Amino acid sequence: MKTRFLSLDILRGITLAGMILVNNAGNWQFTYAPLLHAEWNGFTPTDLVFPSFLFMVGVAMRFSFKAFNYELTPAVRNKILKRTLYLFLINYFIFYFPFTHFSFEKLRFLNVLPRIALSFCAVSFLTLQVPSKWLTWINAGILFSFWAILYFFGDAGLWMDISSNAVRKLDLFLFGESHLYHGNVVNGIAIAFDPEGLLSTLPAISTCLFGYQVSLFLENQAKENKSALLSLLGWGAVLIVVALIWDQVFPINKKLWTSSFVLLCAGIDFILIGLLNWWMETKERHFGNTFFLVFGTNSILAYGISEVIAIQLGNYQIQDMSASEWLYWHLFEPIFGKYNGSLAYAIAFVLVCWSICWVFWKKKIFLKV
Repeated sequence: MKTRFLSLDILRGITLAGMILVNNAGNWQFTYAPLLHAEWNGFTPTDLVFPSFLFMVGVAMRFSFKAFNYELTPAVRNKILKRTLYLFLINYFIFYFPFTHFSFEKLRFLNVLPRIALSFCAVSFLTLQVPSKWLTWINAGILFSFWAILYFFGDAGLWMDISSNAVRKLDLFLFGESHLYHGNVVNGIAIAFDPEGLLSTLPAISTCLFGYQVSLFLENQAKENKSALLSLLGWGAVLIVVALIWDQVFPINKKLWTSSFVLLCAGIDFILIGLLNWWMETKERHFGNTFFLVFGTNSILAYGISEVIAIQLGNYQIQDMSASEWLYWHLFEPIFGKYNGSLAYAIAFVLVCWSICWVFWKKKIFLKV
């Protein structure tokens, strides 16, 4: 029986490439709509990227814990806690390096990597202590509980509003306005609201748990030498339908990570992993895998490189504009035009990051946290 599936690394690589692409447009004013997040309620392909990566974190956990016989020993507990801490520290290094303008008063405590860290930590302890047969019920409990919390603790009639939802209220209470993300604009005013808020990490844990459950299913199917395609396609379709029905009363919203959003993304990921697993494991078609394997086998390194480069290009000034703006207006826009130039810049950015990761891949150097 295989202990790991190539399709998992490929999907993680596709997700990383997508994450870097949508995070690094040449010019946000001239970016095609599918490459932007939904402003609030709603869904775009870009909204799928982060939950898919978190989903894959859950998938990979099953294989990571196999070496420890799925037992929560003191050594495993320490490993989980260390990885959680390291992800937080890596996040702060990426976003504040070289620390010349660091200010604790404006430190954003939560972000993408902290959300991954907290989800990984919670799902690790959960799956190592709770029998697998209970995971579906726990997952459902998380999703319904989050719905209830938002409804009862947000402002009456405005519990889904960006300025009066329970996610924002808790973050303001715990961290204060200066430690939240300020990139959301409402009526021309930047509002403090963190799309990776502490409370909305609860349904993010559900996303990670869905990934773990898929790895359990794939493992069982491999033991019985069965194809997982039809089952994953079927369950994926069911989750999508339930998400669309739930959307009528609990809107699909990436920034709040609503329960309907969790189900929609999980359904799509079920289908994607089913198709990739069938294509690569059953049909054994491996042509063109290297590009995504370079990202998929070194995902934290790829993400870190992309963020460090993007931040430094944004900070470095050329002719009264950032280096990223200069490259767009003087290289990509003259050749490709405004919208295609913005896309070309993003594609070039992905290729630069891939080239750096390829060197590490060839030397078999993998960043393990």
